[in-house]
Amino acid sequence: NLMAPALAVFLVKVLYNKGQTDNLSQTFGRFDIPVLANIPVIGDIFFKSTSLLGYIAIAFSFLAWFILFKTRFGLRLRSVGEHPQAADTLGINVYKMRYLGVIISGFLGGIGGAIYAQSISVNFSVTTIVGPGFIALAAMIFGKWNPIGAMLSSLFFGLSQSLAVIGSQLPFLQGVPAVYLQ
Repeated sequence: NLMAPALAVFLVKVLYNKGQTDNLSQTFGRFDIPVLANIPVIGDIFFKSTSLLGYIAIAFSFLAWFILFKTRFGLRLRSVGEHPQAADTLGINVYKMRYLGVIISGFLGGIGGAIYAQSISVNFSVTTIVGPGFIALAAMIFGKWNPIGAMLSSLFFGLSQSLAVIGSQLPFLQGVPAVYLQ
């Protein structure tokens, strides 16, 4: 948490001679879901010009919940975080499980950052780390360390950011100052 963001920004400055990478020319495609996009109001919001990665992320939240709370591996992983001495007395290799947890979370965090940099900001810069990365940590805490809760809090944070951007265009939010929405 301390060295990686600074190292990433330093390497970008060394490799690109500026504070960010070049903008990407191609991003992940957006598509319309054939039948569902024709539903009057909901189709326009959820099923037109959507990214498949959003639906994959939602499905992955349910998969992560299942793995953490319904499998032997998830029970062991949670036990070495909650009470490592008790897990050790049961014969669980605490260091191995902790390293697996760190590797898996680092891998998933890297995928999330790459998807954000590739599809939303279209480059990598300091704001890729300091903004959404820490909002993701806040969403996990706000979701009470549960994958489904983290997904729901991420959707809430995303909705609030979207309202801050387009709030002045919505009739019922035109009178609200933009600083309140931000």
